[in-house]
Amino acid sequence: MRRASTLTATLLVLPAMLAMSGAMAQTPEPSATIAGAAAQAERQLHQSFTNLAFEDFGPAPVKGPIYQASAGNRILYYAPESGHILFATVYDTNGVNVTALAEGARVQKRLSAIDPARALVLGPPDAPTIIEFTDPDCPYCRALDRFWASKQAEGKQVRRLIYFVSGIHPEAAAKAEHILCSPDPAAGFKALYSGAAPSPLATCAKGHAKVADDAALVVKVGITGTPTLILDGKLVSGFQQGELEAFLAGHVKAAPKGEPAKPPALPAKPDTG
Repeated sequence: MRRASTLTATLLVLPAMLAMSGAMAQTPEPSATIAGAAAQAERQLHQSFTNLAFEDFGPAPVKGPIYQASAGNRILYYAPESGHILFATVYDTNGVNVTALAEGARVQKRLSAIDPARALVLGPPDAPTIIEFTDPDCPYCRALDRFWASKQAEGKQVRRLIYFVSGIHPEAAAKAEHILCSPDPAAGFKALYSGAAPSPLATCAKGHAKVADDAALVVKVGITGTPTLILDGKLVSGFQQGELEAFLAGHVKAAPKGEPAKPPALPAKPDTG
């Protein structure tokens, strides 16, 4: 009886082993699986983005889930499994730039911290409004001021809400305070940005408090360079003359000779809705 039961057990186990060996023999090699997945991914890429031509296709070094983060004023992506950071632009299958949407939403959230009532205002109240973060010792900021002066001469005026960035150049804070403490801050701004070097620089408690308030706002909004402008709720880094010309073309019409320009007024604070 013992031998028979052993034989029976052996006969029962053998088909199972054969079945397992057959299943193992049919399991595709890992490389074949990867190649199949890559081929499927490539087909899906061509189906989803039919208007684009792709030459090369293969596995990327990025592995695992990807997370969205922000640094300064830009969006980046992080893949912790492979340790990669991606400075990339992501589009969906409809061609929508979802990275730009995320950046725009983030900028709007930060811009809500700006209080127009606390700005140094330059320009007429009925002109299109821009927000300008500036530094008295920044050469590009001075070039920007000359640009606005030239446009004013053409009858294309803007209303500038000025906030001072004082953490880049060592004398920026003192010069900004001098402007704010001048009897006519607009004239003091123009003189200093035109190259005047007053000595000693004017000081006052009100100007000192405004410079400190602007410095805190710069950190909160995430301003990292000068000049930084906000046009229609869009953040523009640097003196981008093309974008400024486009803004003026959309909002300001040059007045006939001898007549002041009468452009439509814009809200002083960017829309955060």
